[in-house]
Amino acid sequence: MDSSAPTPAASPDRYNFLDAEARWRQAWADAGCFRVKTDPARPKYYVLEMFPYPSGKLHVGHVRNYTMGDVVTRYKKARGFNVLHPMGWDAFGLPAENAAIAGGVHPATWTYENIATMGAQLKLIGLSYDWDREIATCHPEYYRHEQKMFLDFLKAGLAYRKESWVNWDPVEHTVLANEQVIEGRGWRSGALVEKRLLSQWFLKITDFAEDLLAGIETLDRWPERVRLMQANWIGRSEGARLRFAIADTDESRDFQGETVEVFTTRPDTLFGAAFCAISANHPIAKRLGEQDPAIAEFNAECNRIGTSEAAIETAEKLGYRTRLSVAHPLVPGLALPVYIANFVLMEYGTGAIFGCPAHDQRDLDFARKYGLPVRTVVRPQDGEAAEIGTEAFTATDGVLVNSGFLDGLAVPDAKRKVIERLETLGVGTKTIQYRLRDWGVSRQRYWGCPIPIIHCPDCGIVPVPESELPVRLPDDVSFDQPGNPLDRHPTWKYVKCPHCGTDARRETDTFDTFFESSWYFARFCSPRSDKAFERADVDYWLPVDQYIGGIEHAILHLLYARFFTHALKRCGYLGITEPFAGLFTQGMVCHETYKSDAGAWLYPEEVFTKDDGAHVDAAGHPVAVGRMEKMSKSKKNVVGLETIVESYGADTARLFLMSDSPPERDLEWTASGIEGIWRYVNRLYRLVVESRPRLAAPGTKPDEAHIATRRILHKTIAALTEDLEQFRFNRAVARLRELSNHLEDVAAKADGATLREALDTMTVLIGPMLPHLAEELWQALGHDGLLVEQPWPVADPDLLRDDTVTMAVQVNGKLRATLELPRDVSEDAAREAALAQPTVQKALEGRQVRKVIVVPGRIINVVG
Repeated sequence: MDSSAPTPAASPDRYNFLDAEARWRQAWADAGCFRVKTDPARPKYYVLEMFPYPSGKLHVGHVRNYTMGDVVTRYKKARGFNVLHPMGWDAFGLPAENAAIAGGVHPATWTYENIATMGAQLKLIGLSYDWDREIATCHPEYYRHEQKMFLDFLKAGLAYRKESWVNWDPVEHTVLANEQVIEGRGWRSGALVEKRLLSQWFLKITDFAEDLLAGIETLDRWPERVRLMQANWIGRSEGARLRFAIADTDESRDFQGETVEVFTTRPDTLFGAAFCAISANHPIAKRLGEQDPAIAEFNAECNRIGTSEAAIETAEKLGYRTRLSVAHPLVPGLALPVYIANFVLMEYGTGAIFGCPAHDQRDLDFARKYGLPVRTVVRPQDGEAAEIGTEAFTATDGVLVNSGFLDGLAVPDAKRKVIERLETLGVGTKTIQYRLRDWGVSRQRYWGCPIPIIHCPDCGIVPVPESELPVRLPDDVSFDQPGNPLDRHPTWKYVKCPHCGTDARRETDTFDTFFESSWYFARFCSPRSDKAFERADVDYWLPVDQYIGGIEHAILHLLYARFFTHALKRCGYLGITEPFAGLFTQGMVCHETYKSDAGAWLYPEEVFTKDDGAHVDAAGHPVAVGRMEKMSKSKKNVVGLETIVESYGADTARLFLMSDSPPERDLEWTASGIEGIWRYVNRLYRLVVESRPRLAAPGTKPDEAHIATRRILHKTIAALTEDLEQFRFNRAVARLRELSNHLEDVAAKADGATLREALDTMTVLIGPMLPHLAEELWQALGHDGLLVEQPWPVADPDLLRDDTVTMAVQVNGKLRATLELPRDVSEDAAREAALAQPTVQKALEGRQVRKVIVVPGRIINVVG
C-alpha cells in the first residue's frame, strides 16, 4: 500500500471511528491534500463559507454550512478542479470588548484563545481547509492593507467625513447600530438612546447604486429572495423633486423667499396634497426651535427615537403645527400647513414630504389625527372614486380625478404630464433617487481597525503616510470607565502632523467590522503577500464560485462586499465587479428548548426522560419542553460539537446535517435522528468489510448476468452527481441509502466483479459526505493511496437506459392496458402485442381496428 496512507484497523464487528477519524485527518494533513496554489493551467473552483466570528465554542448548529462547503470542495476536487477552500476569522467586534469589561481579559487574549478553540473544533470534523491560508482580521498584517485601501478610497473621492445623526448611548458613550437599540434603549446599558449629530467617516456606496442594482441581474446563481432584498434595499425610485415656496404671510416674514424641497414618487397625487411635513432636524425646524421652546422640546422628543426605519414605523406618528405654510405649486391661492413630524428623517430624501392622505396610509392616519382634509384624486380604473374612511386607496393602476389638467389620465401618464408641467413652471424636475445611503464606517470603540487619519489644527484632515502603516492598536488600554479607551489614551492619541509638524491627534474611531468582511475573500487568494493580494492570484481565483452562509447576511454584508469590489476595481486592485458568482443560504439547525420549574433555561444534557415520557431535571423536578427553535446559547438548546463527535463520530454528525431536510430549510436535531445515522454508518462499514472475501480483483470485468445491479449503480452515479451540483444534499443521501440497501440485498449472490465495482464506486460516492469512513473503506477494499485523491465516477450512458420500456395502450383515447416491451421493439411487434391484450379486445367489442398509432417508447393508440 501507499506509504502516505495509514494502515486501516478494519474489524468486521464495529467501526472504530475514534481511531479512524484521527488517523485520516492526520493523513490528509501530512499529504497536504487541500493545499492549493494558483495554476492557470487548471480549472479553478473557489468555495467559501461566510467568515465566522470567534465567539467561543462551536455547537452542531454552527457547522451545517461548513459541512456543506466541505462536501462541495471534496466533490469538485474529485471532478478535477483546483479547489480553494480557506478559513479565517472575522475577529474584531464589540463582544471582545464586552468580555474585557466583564472578565478583565484583554480583547486580543480573548479573541486569540477563541480562535484556537474553534479552529481545533473545525479540524475535528475533517473539513477540507487549506489551513496555510488562515487569517484573522485583528492581526496588523491584515488590517494594514485595509488602512491603505481606505486612504486610496479617500484619494478617489469614495471616502469622506461629515456630520451625521446617530444613535447615541449616553451611558456607554458610544454610537449604537440600529439593531442595538431595543425599544428605544441601549441593548446593554438600558439607557434611553439619543439621536446625536456626530462627525463620522463614510464610504460613498451611493456612487455605485445603479451598478449594484444592475449587477443583481447577473447573479443568476443567487436565491431570488436575496436578489429581491438587495434590490429593495438599494431602492431605485423614479419621481419628482419639487419646491414648495413658503407662503407670504405675517407669520412667515423671516422665511420669505425660501422653499421646502420634497422628493415624491407620486407626483400624480399633488392635487390631493393636504400638508407638508419636515424632519425635526431640517434646517427650518431647527431655526423654528431656536425661536420657540415648545418646538425645541418637540424636536428633542423626535430625536429620542432611534434612527432606523423600523423604529420610526413603530413609533406613534406625531406632528407639530408650525406657523408656516407653503404655496401649492399648481393651485393658485392654496396654502398647505407645515408640520414638523417624527416620521420624517433628514437622512432620507430631502428631509421633507408632502402628504396626500387619500392615497397614503401614513398620511391618512396623520390627517385624521390632526383634522386635515382628505381629497381623493385617484379612482379605480373600473369604478367611481370611493369615499375614503380609515383606509387609503393606494393602488397605482387607477385614473386621475379632481386634478385639473390630469383628469382622466392613467397614473403613469399623469406622472409624466405633471412632471412636464412642474419643469415648465421651474418648480420641479424629474429625478431618480435611491433608498440606499452612504455607509457610515465610524465606530467609537477600541477593538477594531484604527482609521488611518490625523487631525491637525492647521492642516485639517491628514492621511497617515503609507510608510507608517499599519496604525496599530495600543495594548495598554483600560476598560474601567464607559466609552472608547482610544479617546482617553495618554500617548497613542497624540502625534505630530506629518505635513507641518504641529501637535495633532489621531482619529480615535475604528472601522465598522463589516469593513474587514468586505474584502477578506480576496485576501485568501494571497494571504501571505506584502500586498493586499497579488493581481495574478485574484485574477485566477475570483470571483468566489460558491459562497455559503445565513440569510441574515442577505443585505448588509453582501451589499458591502459587492460595493467594496466595485471600489477596489476603480482603485486598480481588481478586475471584477461581483465577488460571489454563486450564493447558497442554508437553513438553521433547531432543537427543543427546556425550562426548569423555576423558569431557567436548561441544556439538553440536563434533561432526562422518565419511563412515562415525562421530562425532569437531575433532581427529579418537572421540566417544561418548549418548541423547536434555532440553536442558541442564550436558550441553551445547543448540542456540543465535541460531545457528538466523541459519541458518534464526525461523519455521523456530517451525514445527519446533510440528510434530514433540504439544505435551504431548517433542520431539527433529535437524538433518534443521530442514532439512526450512526446505525447506518455502521451498516455501510459492515457491508464493505464483510463482503471483502467475495470480491474480485480491481478491474475484473463484471458478469453481464448482474446487469440490473450495474444499472442501479450507474443511475445512482448520474443522479447523485446532479444532486450535488444542485445542492440537493438530502436527496443525494437518499440515493446512497437506496444503493446501499440494494447492495446489502445482493451482496451474497452477486458475482465478485460486479460487487467489486459497486462497492468501490459507492465508497467514492460517499467520500464528500463521509470522508473518514470512505478512506477507511477504500483501504479495506485493498486500494493504494488516499480516496480523497480519486477521480469522481462517470456513469456509463449505456447503463442509464433500461432494456425495456413501459408503454400505455389506449383504445379510442382511453387507457386499457400497459405493456413491458423491449426498448427497441418494432412498430409491428408493438401493434401485435397491444392487440393481443384481452382488455383491448374487450374494449373493441368486435369492432374492426381502423388504425394503430405507435409512439415509440411511450404509447400505443388503437382506433376502432
